[in-house]
Amino acid sequence: MFRRVAFVIAAVSCLFLGAWVVQESKPSDAGAPKAATPADGYTVHVTAPHLVNGHVMGPYHHYCKVLAPDPYIVCQIYDSADPNGTLSQIEFIIAKKLTRPAVNLNDWNRLWHDHTVEIAGGRVQVLDLPPDKAKEVADLVSTTDGIIYNFDFDGKLPNGKITMAQAVGHKPLSASEYEQSKKGTTGGPGSH
Repeated sequence: MFRRVAFVIAAVSCLFLGAWVVQESKPSDAGAPKAATPADGYTVHVTAPHLVNGHVMGPYHHYCKVLAPDPYIVCQIYDSADPNGTLSQIEFIIAKKLTRPAVNLNDWNRLWHDHTVEIAGGRVQVLDLPPDKAKEVADLVSTTDGIIYNFDFDGKLPNGKITMAQAVGHKPLSASEYEQSKKGTTGGPGSH
């Protein structure tokens, strides 16, 4: 009886092992087209420091994707360019023509920043592109406002808290500057 059970177990094990070997020896689908995912396209690489909890930190590595031509851009932000780097922030970069009419002045001054001002400060670097293409990216982003969500960590562990980071050099707008920016100008001080 024991031999019969052992034989059945061995036979079943050989069948599973054989099926696994056959599966592993099939040609891979490496040449097959990969289905698109929402994670595709975060290819524009930019570095810039941020103001986090009152401290200048970074530079942070932004990997950005244009979602709409308005422009509407989303950036995954990492502390480094290391392939195993931790996602530490998300920035939404949205056309001023969309943000200014929809966001009240107090919220804009507290949470948002004008990319014209940030880029003019010289702290933003567009990487991995020829200079003319990098300038095109900077010029496009200059037409936008940004809002940065910062994920808080206790050591290496996320703690479930989110704070709002800010651009270094952010300039709050007066009520008249903000109203003027809603009427078709591109932004506040220094953004003609």
